[in-house]
Amino acid sequence: MTQTNIHDVQIDPRNLNILISVNGKLAPRAEASVSVFDSGFILGDGVWEGLRLVNGGVPFLREHIERLYEGAKAIFMEIGLAPDELVKRLFDCIDANHMSDGVHIRLMVTRGIKATPYQDPRVTISAPTIVIIPEYKTPNPEKLTHGLTLHTVNVRRGAPDVQDQKLNSHSKLNCITACIQAANAGADEALMLDPLGFVATCNSTHFFIVRRGELWTSTGQYCIPGITRGNMIRLAKDLGIPVLEKAFSLYDVYGADEAFVTGTFAGLIPVRLIDGRPVRHPLSREAWTGPGPISQQLSAAYKALCLREARRSL
Repeated sequence: MTQTNIHDVQIDPRNLNILISVNGKLAPRAEASVSVFDSGFILGDGVWEGLRLVNGGVPFLREHIERLYEGAKAIFMEIGLAPDELVKRLFDCIDANHMSDGVHIRLMVTRGIKATPYQDPRVTISAPTIVIIPEYKTPNPEKLTHGLTLHTVNVRRGAPDVQDQKLNSHSKLNCITACIQAANAGADEALMLDPLGFVATCNSTHFFIVRRGELWTSTGQYCIPGITRGNMIRLAKDLGIPVLEKAFSLYDVYGADEAFVTGTFAGLIPVRLIDGRPVRHPLSREAWTGPGPISQQLSAAYKALCLREARRSL
């Protein structure tokens, strides 16, 4: 079976010539850069959002921008632009690239340039650095048919008094080490537990299981407030699928009928194998044959929702 991962994409040669916005100035990909004294480079001091471009608009634009500003407020960082101004800059970059669909955007804000490599924000000597990178990037269709493999790692999603996992910050070292551990085990994504040993989330996506007609996901206390996650929960309720946000263990995961992960980039991606165990009903002797009925139903509903919710303004 071909191994995939969340950002396994079809390489698009158009990305070689994209324009990237650095503090409002557009530069070709090969020339776009930030200072080696930038807070993001030195310390991972900043917040970011991943967005999709669908039919010329960004689905759930308001929710993404709100989460970005909420994260900045949490770390005492002023973005330096009003939300409407930031959205205008975002679409100025998109329009300059003549993009309308099949695009993934990374919107990053760091605290700015420092006078010297030191963590204290008081040595920051510039306005925040704002970078917008739009790329032609669509999920590899093989992952929707083959499914992902997950490996439970020993890297935990920590308590909020250490680093609040709700913060979508540039500092992602715990997720990176989890990803590396999963890759070394031959898996596509890491399944991460919370401090008490209950299932929390994956290293770059949110995790769901289906058990006996019910959709289960974690309490959400140890993961970022996922926009795709929240939409999946709302869609399931609208479709009459019982939803439980609760603490559950790997025992419950191994006995699940279906499993999938969600994220802005790829939407819903089915999971076929978890810690070497095929995802299937415990009484079934069949191998994993593809996404289950609830996964398929939610995936279709989410795609339709993205088309309805694509916006160019707040």
